[in-house]
Amino acid sequence: MKKILIFCVCFTFFIGATAFSQRKKIENLPNFDKKPWNFGYYLGINKNSFLVDYKSPNTNNTFVEVDESFGFLVGVMVEKRLHKNFSLRFEPGLMSNVKKLYFNNEVGDFSEEKDRLREVSGTYLHMPLLLKFSADRYKNIKPYVVGGLAFDYNFSSNQNNPDDNSAGEFRMKKSNFMYELGIGIDLYLPYFKFSPSLRGIFALNNEITRDNSATSPWTAPIDNFATRGVFLKFTFE
Repeated sequence: MKKILIFCVCFTFFIGATAFSQRKKIENLPNFDKKPWNFGYYLGINKNSFLVDYKSPNTNNTFVEVDESFGFLVGVMVEKRLHKNFSLRFEPGLMSNVKKLYFNNEVGDFSEEKDRLREVSGTYLHMPLLLKFSADRYKNIKPYVVGGLAFDYNFSSNQNNPDDNSAGEFRMKKSNFMYELGIGIDLYLPYFKFSPSLRGIFALNNEITRDNSATSPWTAPIDNFATRGVFLKFTFE
């Protein structure tokens, strides 16, 4: 969380510095926002984790520690302008990352490393439909907020694998629904528009596939297991 907070502060500082630098600049692409449709592509980095809620009572005091790493995202963007300050955006793309899960409890079910550690890798087709609200353009900048719903398909899912955690397989669902929120800024450059944005994604459903045994020490104590993530996206239009 400290890294995410520092990241957000740096991003806010970047937006402020950019706004200050635009005071005396000539407007680039003055007719860019008059087009009813707009297209582009994006690149970015993500850092996804999981929010883990436990059943009550958690009799064995089972807990999961998530060790997340940075991943990448790449995709395309289609935008339909609805109003001067509103537009609808569809941003399908691929998102990949790896997480390590460390299981612990007081009973000692996870005393061995092979039982305690699970690696969860994921390559997702991320398909958000977003509503973008932009402030009025000032010189060559225009800040905005964006939010909406997304469908994620996990290509790396082993949901249908008959083996479960007793055989070393931590299973995740293939199809998941998220909501996405973000802030960003449009920068009008001489030949294209560049839009860095900071986004957060939050799963709406439980993503875990439970083990075959109802008393599994890995999945039985877990009530909800859902993605929480942040990513930095750079869009070129």
